[in-house]
Amino acid sequence: MFVPAYVKALEEGTLQSKVENARELMVECSVCPRFCGANRLQEEKGFCLTGRLAMVSSAGPHFGEESPLVGTGGSGTIFFASCNLKCIFCQNYEISHLLEGREVDARHLADLMLGLQRSGCHNINFVTPSHVVPQILEGVLLAAQQGLSVPLVYNTGTYDLVDTLAILDGVVDIYMPDLKFMASEISKVLMSAADYPEIAKAAIAEMHRQVGDLEIDERGIATRGLLVRHLVMPDNLAGTREAMRFLASEISTNTYVNIMNQYRPCGRAFEHPSTNRSVTRAEYLRAIEEAQDEGITRLDERVGLRLRFV
Repeated sequence: MFVPAYVKALEEGTLQSKVENARELMVECSVCPRFCGANRLQEEKGFCLTGRLAMVSSAGPHFGEESPLVGTGGSGTIFFASCNLKCIFCQNYEISHLLEGREVDARHLADLMLGLQRSGCHNINFVTPSHVVPQILEGVLLAAQQGLSVPLVYNTGTYDLVDTLAILDGVVDIYMPDLKFMASEISKVLMSAADYPEIAKAAIAEMHRQVGDLEIDERGIATRGLLVRHLVMPDNLAGTREAMRFLASEISTNTYVNIMNQYRPCGRAFEHPSTNRSVTRAEYLRAIEEAQDEGITRLDERVGLRLRFV
């Protein structure tokens, strides 16, 4: 019988210490690679403009996620406002840049999780969690004490510190990182993070160390493991071949990957000459071919559906 990692941590008495360790990171904020140094416990705010409390934009069952997450009951998504990347082309620009959402305390966050579980969701899916790891852990502790028992999904843009991820070891069941860019000059321009490629590669390696390849039960529902998203970008800005080569050679050829074709200009995308148009059919087909050439063949089933219609 499947038992979520955080339930085991609660039973073993380690979950409380993880909450305390994560909270300490907010004193001189070192939650993420921005290292802002703000005392968020005293409502000082750094790059993410988030203080003591997390901001939630929305919460509810989501049926547009990858099939192993959705099943019949949906993925229980909790969208956090703000972000530690703020990509200029973000498709959730109002949430990530304009901070559409409201502050919630740990009790409220726990109630959201439990409500999603009661509604039949197969998991709790934290969307854009990197800047609010301490607040998430506070909520998980309370929810676990009240009977939360579905997998936790860490759905991230992957600007995550290995040290912070280490606190989540034994808490998160499913990691779902983006692998956005493989070239520092591009990530510097599009999200002010020249170190993104190296940070993301180290983070994904740590995630895989913790949970391994994606495991799917007899219902077709993911219970544990790594699921990587890669958004195909115009003019190969994302460096698809390099991304797939990294996954195949340094993570696992059995890595479950969703190669996505839904890029469209949003937010401030029109400020950059290569982000002001959608991806072409030829670009998407080339990305699939490059993934397979590099040894990545465990692709989300919707990739096959897209190939029929692009």
